[in-house]
Amino acid sequence: MSATQTTLPRMANGGALNAAFTVRERPTRPNALDASLTFAWRAMLKLKHVPMQLFDVTMFPIMMTLMFTYLFGGALAGSAGEYLQFLLPGIFVMTVVMVSMYTAVALNTDVSKGIFDRFRALPFWRPAVLVGALLGDTIRYGVASLVVIVLGLILGFRPAGGIVGVLAALVLTLAFAFSISWIWTVLGLLMKTPESVMMVSSMATYPLTFASNIFVDPQTMPDWLQVFVNFNPITHVATAARDLMHGMPADITPTLLWCVALILVFGPITMYLFRNKNAH
Repeated sequence: MSATQTTLPRMANGGALNAAFTVRERPTRPNALDASLTFAWRAMLKLKHVPMQLFDVTMFPIMMTLMFTYLFGGALAGSAGEYLQFLLPGIFVMTVVMVSMYTAVALNTDVSKGIFDRFRALPFWRPAVLVGALLGDTIRYGVASLVVIVLGLILGFRPAGGIVGVLAALVLTLAFAFSISWIWTVLGLLMKTPESVMMVSSMATYPLTFASNIFVDPQTMPDWLQVFVNFNPITHVATAARDLMHGMPADITPTLLWCVALILVFGPITMYLFRNKNAH
């Protein structure tokens, strides 16, 4: 009797075990868009669980706008209010470009912690890890842009182009930020630590933003410097954003050409480094 009692549970457990491991129809493999959106959602969840990541996004534009408006506005434009109309679109572009560096830092953190090794075993479109991270970071760009616009309106900035002009400038700036982020992803895959990524990307970004027309008219600069400033892609973005916000005819062609060129050059390099990184 005891043998019967011990056999029945075993049979029952064995049947449950067999049922659990019964081969069923496998779920369909996610396409490239679904995989990218999943990783974009992952990037946004990081902001939810680590809200301190938004600290730099909010404090940096506030500090830069207040400092340059009230410390240098009178000397550069005669009054802080007059200078704010010129400065704020440039700060708008500068903030988004600066924030784009965090994409590479997050990418390098994932690589250094071995999370990419876990992603390798999953059946999805591999570049979705990068594309999703870049798409998710557009939320961070949007928050930074909103902070700049709200602060500017409080201080007295009045865009003649209205909300349409501001939104057009936002879309153009986000497109450029997405494009330039491919440069930082290359650094994120090459550098050893997140700190080194931040240092190198900052050393590249600050000269580009200050040697542009964000803060002053390039005509006040030496001739040799004007050549670089006029070629600088950030100058083209800032000019287009300034014209759009103030309701003036804007030439967005140079900015779009820079966006295409950056993606075509650094996108394949990033994909190569990404595959090579996963191969080891």
